[in-house]
Amino acid sequence: MTEPGPRSASGFRRVAERHVHAGWSIDVVVADFETPDGEIVTRDVVRHPGAVSVVPLDGDEFVLVRQYRAPAEADLLEIPAGKRDVADEPPAETALRELAEEVGLTTSTPLVPLAEFYNSVGFSDEYSYVFLATDLEPVPLDRQGPEEQHMTIERWPVDSVADAIADGEIKDAKTVIGLLAALRHLGR
Repeated sequence: MTEPGPRSASGFRRVAERHVHAGWSIDVVVADFETPDGEIVTRDVVRHPGAVSVVPLDGDEFVLVRQYRAPAEADLLEIPAGKRDVADEPPAETALRELAEEVGLTTSTPLVPLAEFYNSVGFSDEYSYVFLATDLEPVPLDRQGPEEQHMTIERWPVDSVADAIADGEIKDAKTVIGLLAALRHLGR
């Protein structure tokens, strides 16, 4: 059980939470919430440490990865991303780490914050940060886990990604958000 949470602006408040699963990347809880009317409702909640992703812009190309995603049982085209699994690490540092690990690139130019969002707020507290990386320089890859070991790197012309999103070639939400935000930032 946990302490009750603060009351939201609309009057909801978490009053209890029971841990039902502790996993590799998520925890699952069953939480009770008091409504503004005093009713208690129960919701399943996936707890996640949060994530970062980065849109690498190299010249006039975005550097993307294609990797297998077990829940979708498919290889998806994505921007480099990862879990915020290092305690107290600022999101921009995590993004730089993921950029190096997954695509072997880094930058000394400050990352540009593009967006922040909840991934699936209907059941998860996962909160994500998206950055734009420019002025890229090569560094050694340091891929972690079997999916990363088998991912491929793809370079996509900046002017082709909007069509790839519209045509369904790019389906991953963080990638859609990141690329569209990057296009807007670039004025394209």
